[in-house]
Amino acid sequence: MNRLLIIGPPGAGKGTQAVKIAEALSIPAISTGDIFRKNIKEETELGKEAKSYIDSGNLVPDSVTNNMVRARLSEEDTANGFLLDGYPRNTAQVHELDAILADKGEKVERVLLLVADNDELVARLLNRAAEQGRTDDNEEVIRHRLNVYAEETAPLLELYRERGIVKEIDGLGEIAEVTERLLDALK
Repeated sequence: MNRLLIIGPPGAGKGTQAVKIAEALSIPAISTGDIFRKNIKEETELGKEAKSYIDSGNLVPDSVTNNMVRARLSEEDTANGFLLDGYPRNTAQVHELDAILADKGEKVERVLLLVADNDELVARLLNRAAEQGRTDDNEEVIRHRLNVYAEETAPLLELYRERGIVKEIDGLGEIAEVTERLLDALK
């Protein structure tokens, strides 16, 4: 069961946990942010296309994102599975991911949903903002990001819940404790 997604609100530790889980399972952790940066840096056709949208202040369309994910999931290191972080972000992308995997006779096997109390996340993100000197991250901005996350992910989580593949994991606590909970959810 190694075709996995990790989903969670800002500040829940998705990135940290994705790396830990991927290492434990010997599969790549694939962040859509990393895919974008790599394509842009290597000046691939998709990278150039994405950069043109970003440079003009627009969102990169799903078609470009989907093609980057398709290309990444065709790489050899994903043969035994992967852990996707940051994709899919909407129901159209869920269906596209289904199609990408169906072409290979595969499907998403488990969605790891990190859950955490919003007040705890706000405190965590305010602390991180202070440590990193990010004055743009105030409580109002953080709460807005949490609300946007909830609105955006609800429909895709509903699709995955209907399939019975969502496992909710408490995202609060020591990193090692959360990693252990995530690994237990995969047994």
